[in-house]
Amino acid sequence: MSIFKKKDTGEDKNIKSKDDEQQEEILEKIEVRRKKSEGFNRIFEHPFLVLTEKPENILLVSIPLALLFFLGGVTTTVMQYGLISLIKSTFIDDLFVFALIIALLPFTILDLKEAMRRRSIETALPNFFRDVAGMNESGMTLPNAISTVSNGDYGKLTSYIKKMNNEISWNIPFIEAIFRFGESLGTPLAKRSVDLVAKASLAGGNVSEVLKAAANDSYEFINLADERRNNMMIYVVIVLVSFLVFMGVIAIMTSTFLETMANAGSAVQGSGSSGQSLSFGGNLDMDLYRRIFTHASLIQGFFSGLVAGQMGEGRAVAGLKYSIIMMAIAWVAFRFII
Repeated sequence: MSIFKKKDTGEDKNIKSKDDEQQEEILEKIEVRRKKSEGFNRIFEHPFLVLTEKPENILLVSIPLALLFFLGGVTTTVMQYGLISLIKSTFIDDLFVFALIIALLPFTILDLKEAMRRRSIETALPNFFRDVAGMNESGMTLPNAISTVSNGDYGKLTSYIKKMNNEISWNIPFIEAIFRFGESLGTPLAKRSVDLVAKASLAGGNVSEVLKAAANDSYEFINLADERRNNMMIYVVIVLVSFLVFMGVIAIMTSTFLETMANAGSAVQGSGSSGQSLSFGGNLDMDLYRRIFTHASLIQGFFSGLVAGQMGEGRAVAGLKYSIIMMAIAWVAFRFII
């Protein structure tokens, strides 16, 4: 039998060693890539992606920038005009307003973008489940059905479907791929629906009926959310109009009542009737009152926006966009109009 035994040659050993080296090189690159995508290394590798993948991440940059802006402005003002400027100058108020906007505006924009993404995904979910259920009923397996619908248009959901289809084509088990799909969507509705489909598929039940049930459940959830949003919109409008009315009352009171009292008091004081000057407001400090009203309007605008967000969308954070707009209106009104 020894005559049939193939002798090892140096060429075979060289081929094996080259294959081993290539495999080790590939594994080493994969390990380096994995380390770069974890922990603090990921921040240095993809800083912009890390800061924008979640709205709250941007606060790590925006809050320090806002503090630097505010402290730098305060330091410069004190060095030029002394500590008394912190009390008498409205420039400090302006610094605070702009610092607050610098801290909150990036977060507000990303939060609005994330809310729109979630709404787009949840709106497309019922159609996705119905299409997969229909193809599964026609005899297609679930992986084949998902491969077919991945070529369709489901808005923001399309990229996630394509990613799941790629994972299935790479021989990742269907159950694991669909669980990853639900986690990557990042919405409670999607996680609940996908978890239901995955467990039904794992148990070997009638997946088509489960998909239809998930589609109907998603559709009802979206309809209820839209109905609630539409019903509460009137209260959001009331909050915004109330702020404008508040601003209007302050403008009228400042330009008519307080100005009239100050002018009348000054006239009485100029005529020599010092005993009556106090009753007519001769010592009325209009700049002080304007500053107090400015603070009141800014506080009113900020918290009215949070209330509007809680009532309209069920999240106070969602009202920051209203807060920033109303604070900007108040600042412009008191700096250039009132």
